[in-house]
Amino acid sequence: MGDIADEVQPKKAFGWAARDTSGVLSPFTFSRRFSFFLFMLSFILLVYLEAFWKLKWFLILIVCRATGEKDVSFKVLYCGICHSDLHMLKNDWGNSTYPLVPGHEIVGVVTEIGSKVENFKVGDKVGVGCMVGSCYSCDNCADNLENYCPKKIFTYGAKDLDGTTTYGGYSDIMVADEHFIVRIPDNLPLDVGAPLLCAGITVYSPLKYYGLDKPGMHVGVVGLGGLGHVAVKFAKAMGVKVTVISTSPNKKKEAIEHLGADSFLVSRNQDELQAAKSSMDGIIDTVSAPHALPPLIALLKTNGKLVLLGLLQKPLELPVFPLLMGRKIVAGSLIGGMKETKEMINFAAKHNIAADIEVIPIDYVNTAMERLLKTDVRYRFVIDIGNTMKSTS
Repeated sequence: MGDIADEVQPKKAFGWAARDTSGVLSPFTFSRRFSFFLFMLSFILLVYLEAFWKLKWFLILIVCRATGEKDVSFKVLYCGICHSDLHMLKNDWGNSTYPLVPGHEIVGVVTEIGSKVENFKVGDKVGVGCMVGSCYSCDNCADNLENYCPKKIFTYGAKDLDGTTTYGGYSDIMVADEHFIVRIPDNLPLDVGAPLLCAGITVYSPLKYYGLDKPGMHVGVVGLGGLGHVAVKFAKAMGVKVTVISTSPNKKKEAIEHLGADSFLVSRNQDELQAAKSSMDGIIDTVSAPHALPPLIALLKTNGKLVLLGLLQKPLELPVFPLLMGRKIVAGSLIGGMKETKEMINFAAKHNIAADIEVIPIDYVNTAMERLLKTDVRYRFVIDIGNTMKSTS
């Protein structure tokens, strides 16, 4: 079914894709989704009427060409590089399909809307994050938690409603249902706003849900990378006291003077950890590498919450005794629903929160992946799609 769709779909796109687990990206021409239902209906009808062969295919293409009635199509201008892109490129989680076009921090300008789109118009600045679809009918969807829908459709490497593969934002155009489109406020530049569609909502959601957004609270942020630096900015804008917890002492000046953290702990310094024991209301743990949880749990007050955001490949050891002694919680969180994502982007615009980025051309992307593997980026790579991606026209 997907092969047929790709064969007849006239809405061609151009991007960079990996073909295998080497993860090496190279130019790739593909097709964005279309109405497979309309295709099949028109095909059966025209065959039944025995229309002329050339006319038949011409009419099918015309019928299928239109953007879906609730779809928004936009020209991609920037796309952030998330660490999960690197995992997917190399099939670290065992669920990658190739060819794979990564990218779920996608922003640009609307070029076409469907006939029933209500909230967007051509020329609007918009973005797409980690999802492009869900079932709309489960309890999670009803509660604006599409991110926990068992049938959610990820922005790339998943099966779309029409049976085709979803492709991400390392490409020149993007199409998605308007429900999963986020309007980008005019005062938020697109390049620094792009990473907020993944990194931003990933830290904003647990701060809000676990009640760690109250002025005067004390929150720790573990790891000062793509997620961590944004977590500091959101927490400070919420009026929270923030302590950065890192293995790298040389990040102290950056954390305090540039990002505005109130204090800094070296996670390998036992004296510093002991002095901060039982001082934090919550901890946002952004680290995706194996690390010990007991020292972090010890930093929590009674009823404190340790929220894990990193996608680790190996299980962590979790001692129960320190949880019982302080009625502490170890929890997890995955991005956010669409209502919360839109709330986050407006909050960021209001408080001038933006990711710290390094803008790169598309032909630098493989080098960027090598640097990302070494954590050699401050703090997020963003691809300048609009100026450096080869045009399909």
